[in-house]
Amino acid sequence: MLKFTELALRRGTKELFHDVNLTIHAGQKVGITGGNGTGKSSLFALIRGQLHADSGEVSFPKNLKTAHVAQETPALDQAAIDYVLDGDIELRQLEKKIQIAEQENNGEALAHYYSEMESIGGYSANSHAATLLHGLGFSTEQQQLAVKNFSGGWRMRLNLAQALIRRSDMLLLDEPTNHLDLDAVIWLENWLRQYKGTLLLISHDRDFLDNVTTHIAHIENTLINYYTGNYSAFEQRRAEQLASQQSAYEKQQREIQHMHKFVERFKAKATKAKQAQSRVKALQRMELIAPAHIDSPFKFQFKSAEKTPQRLLSLNKVNAGYKDTTILNQIKFSIQPGDRIGLLGHNGAGKSTLIKLLANEISPQQGEIYFAKELKTGYFAQHQLEQLDNDASPLLHLQRIDKKATESDLRKFLGGFAFNNDMALNPVAPLSGGEKARLVLALLVYQKPNLLLLDEPTNHLDLEMRHALTIAMQAFEGAMIIVSHDRHLLRTVTDRFFLVANAEVVPFDGDLDDYRQWISDENKLKKETITATSKSSSNNHAAKRQQQKPLQNKIKTLDKKLQQLSDNKIEIERQLSDNMLYTPENKEQLDTLLEKQERINRQLLQLETEWMEASETLEKLLA
Repeated sequence: MLKFTELALRRGTKELFHDVNLTIHAGQKVGITGGNGTGKSSLFALIRGQLHADSGEVSFPKNLKTAHVAQETPALDQAAIDYVLDGDIELRQLEKKIQIAEQENNGEALAHYYSEMESIGGYSANSHAATLLHGLGFSTEQQQLAVKNFSGGWRMRLNLAQALIRRSDMLLLDEPTNHLDLDAVIWLENWLRQYKGTLLLISHDRDFLDNVTTHIAHIENTLINYYTGNYSAFEQRRAEQLASQQSAYEKQQREIQHMHKFVERFKAKATKAKQAQSRVKALQRMELIAPAHIDSPFKFQFKSAEKTPQRLLSLNKVNAGYKDTTILNQIKFSIQPGDRIGLLGHNGAGKSTLIKLLANEISPQQGEIYFAKELKTGYFAQHQLEQLDNDASPLLHLQRIDKKATESDLRKFLGGFAFNNDMALNPVAPLSGGEKARLVLALLVYQKPNLLLLDEPTNHLDLEMRHALTIAMQAFEGAMIIVSHDRHLLRTVTDRFFLVANAEVVPFDGDLDDYRQWISDENKLKKETITATSKSSSNNHAAKRQQQKPLQNKIKTLDKKLQQLSDNKIEIERQLSDNMLYTPENKEQLDTLLEKQERINRQLLQLETEWMEASETLEKLLA
């Protein structure tokens, strides 16, 4: 149980929490929501003891084991899988104890430690770590690479795996999906649903919160309001509360009318594709959730581009990549005004490469690209946050784009992105990642593009800003191509999908549920180690039967050996339990038994590994 009693906390001059009383019970999965800067990460720091309350207290059981994701990863020579195993502190401590006992030839201690290792499942730790890494997108080969070989985003995945493998009663996750692709997000959802401890989750991914959480703790106006149910349930309850005020109700109705018009406009396309039908349903749901955001500080829209040609760009048999490496082959498609395309595919398949190609940031290795003379691209990518002038204010950034605009007009525009008063005038250096992402989007919106190229635009954005961006993108009249792991955004702003896979870019005939099935099918293919050697179906079945028989015989033989070794181990442990064995006159007999025990443990570990490998291979053949 986690309990906050009359909690108050300030950071500098800002009061984050005032007189907060809240109890979170064991096993609850709690989504921590609220705008950027409301204190979500500070709440985690309080729980971890990094911050101390100004008044009140945070209390939980003394023996509570807490896990969290480290924010930094040193450039280590250590293999990725070993780095993840370091997260299992109990395992590593036990391994050190065994090593010391072996050096001291302490048989009694060894017997105890070996038994403890078996009880905590230590002998299968490598398999457990490999399963976590596979779920987060690491291939078998990558699991053996040194940590220093991975980029920052992939190192964050390693930190996440390290937190998941830790034996914990409470798990703290702060934006765990930021560096994941869609298939890894889906895998993590399934893992967290099965987690037995208490989960505290900070996330701005609506679908992720809906699929994982049982409660929502919403931070607002220095208080934490606790709701039972997932995020959608919270939104509906909050909308009802806000609608009780007349002014809020009127604003709510205007928001619903806006959503309704857009849904009606799109319904004409509903019969064209399953994706279109799915989007209509998502938009209708938006009507229900819109009222929960009527007090959002973000209000903006894309203004119509000055000119929009009939064909914005086209690619004809284009190859794209970097230097001598080709990532995508023979790309061929055109973009017309009104196209709304979401890119699907595994992390590393080439989605960002395609976006860079369309943004003219990289040149084609082969083929032709046509860019319309009137094309005006609004390109968003994470690296653009780093390219902001840290010494310049948000206002100055806009003035550099439009020197003729008045300061009053520019400040009014920035206010729609919650850059008000001093925030519009102060340097951007101290801004958070979310605030910098808002500024980059503001600069993009201001330039009236007729083509949007968005590569993970929602990273670092809170739920209110994501909602405002969704509304603005729905009304955008130009074309857009989007890479995002935010399924809610993809459902509500795209008409169709392209699949980036196997070095190709092809239309994907289906919706996100179909893509989830595609991921499942792909994962099954990845796990297969036995491939057909004949095109004939009958030959394939015959080959499988021939491969199954020796495996079945091997498993039977291993079963017998494992049983015999287990019986021997039990007998030795029985003998080692005799206190008389540890007297000086019986030292030779003790050493002999300990040597046998160690030899049996090694043999058991080897045979268990062989049994698992043979069983997995047979299972794949039988599938």
